[in-house]
Amino acid sequence: MKLKHYLRPFLLLLLTSLFFVQCKQKEVKKVARDTTITPKNAVTKLYIDSLELEQYINSAQLEDSTATRLRNFYNSRNFQFAWLTENGLAEQARVFYELDKSYISVSRDSTKTDQMLHTRLSDLISKDTVIHTVNRSLIKLELQLTQHFFNFVTYAYAGKVDPAALQWYIPRKKIDAVALLDSLVAKKGKELEEWEPVNSYYRTLNKELLRWYNIQKRGAWPSISLNDLKMVKQGDSGSVIVQLKKRLADFGDINPGDTTSYFTDSLTIAIKKAQSQFGQNQSGKPDRMLIAALNAPIESRIQQMLINLERMRWSPLMPDGKLILVNIPEYKLHVFEAKKEVLSMGIVVGKAANKTVIFSNNLKNIVFSPYWNIPPSIVRDEILPGMRKNRNFLAQKNMEQYGFSDGLPLIRQKPGNTNSLGRVKFLFPNSYNIYLHDTPAKALFAENQRAFSHGCIRLAKPKALAEYLLADRPEWTSDKIDQAMNAKKEIWVTMKQPVPVIIAYFTSWVDKNGMVNFRDDIYGHDQKMAQQMFSTK
Repeated sequence: MKLKHYLRPFLLLLLTSLFFVQCKQKEVKKVARDTTITPKNAVTKLYIDSLELEQYINSAQLEDSTATRLRNFYNSRNFQFAWLTENGLAEQARVFYELDKSYISVSRDSTKTDQMLHTRLSDLISKDTVIHTVNRSLIKLELQLTQHFFNFVTYAYAGKVDPAALQWYIPRKKIDAVALLDSLVAKKGKELEEWEPVNSYYRTLNKELLRWYNIQKRGAWPSISLNDLKMVKQGDSGSVIVQLKKRLADFGDINPGDTTSYFTDSLTIAIKKAQSQFGQNQSGKPDRMLIAALNAPIESRIQQMLINLERMRWSPLMPDGKLILVNIPEYKLHVFEAKKEVLSMGIVVGKAANKTVIFSNNLKNIVFSPYWNIPPSIVRDEILPGMRKNRNFLAQKNMEQYGFSDGLPLIRQKPGNTNSLGRVKFLFPNSYNIYLHDTPAKALFAENQRAFSHGCIRLAKPKALAEYLLADRPEWTSDKIDQAMNAKKEIWVTMKQPVPVIIAYFTSWVDKNGMVNFRDDIYGHDQKMAQQMFSTK
């Protein structure tokens, strides 16, 4: 008997449902393990099967990205356990447990704590455990550890805040969590400094922050009175000197055992060190600027370090080759080779109204005796008013007009002593029209706060940078560089190998001498980050 026409849709719906159920069952079908495969990083004879893995993924309702990582990791190791062995926790599990605890203690972000997992691990660590059989509880612990590791890598090494939302246009470093876990297992948790995907600045500031937490436990700092210190000089004594020494000891500038009330030579040296830490003039005298910096609350300094640790999580790892790092709040350029500093110099950066942009690119050209092609904004705001007042304005400024664009004259300054770019500029192509260059205004480098430019970066020692970058070109001797810098026309030199340039913004770091540094938040970037990192609803 033929089916009634009104029954056909219901039958079709039933067959379709059965088809999808069968497909769903195929998704979690057990995959046979290839027993001939022995991974190089084999740590145990304990195995999980694919069906148990899929059941965990479904029960934990994992996001697709995390589920894919779990599948890729266990497929690549033929479903062998990574964290557990027949003798209990593997060494890499113990190391990861300590890494996780350390992150929580430094970041104080309790939302990242898996307390039940920590309790289970702590219990396994505290006693010798022999695993005879693999049960459901052990499988869950194994997979929970792997899932937690992938989460840990994201927040501990990649960062929590979106850099682009904070005018940080350096690409965030990429982290392959599966490869990182493979490496941790293969190394059995050893060689952590080489394994962790962080730069040395992060590691040293992270360690310093732990020391500051211990200082915080003592309670708030008493305020140091500037009035009491105004008339103090070497040879004097007083209770305020004892107070100053205690504060300098917290900053690591003086021996904590020096508790005398006398102003000695050692105190003068300590004051100079502290002034250096804050980027101040090293007079050796306890002036207003130093006391203001020393009186900043402990909590604000800890917050400043946490903000910069977050930036350091975003930052790319130090390359093995050459690197130019510009730190805007420090007013300093550093050159690294093989991860060691080989050159540094003072710089002038953009004013608050003309912020130097935070970004990265590759230095490709050096231009000796450059023209300065004046940006339209400067032509509109500064050049045109000068031309209206003085018909000889361009000639007096060693400038010339070479065309028109969008209704504005195209103006450039010719090579020479008065050229605003000085005698050489260093180009790394970017849409922000920012580059490194010399300057005729040398006196500005004597200032402690050097935010004076329209956005570009002026160098205190441009010839030294040119000599370093052209060291692999024997024809570019010191004399030839001098001649090129004093030529009457532009001379372009293309780098054999482009050099990475990072223009960054760090207001706290630990320097090569092991001293923690703090700088002013000249562009307000710290303030914006604090709103995202520490604000509460």
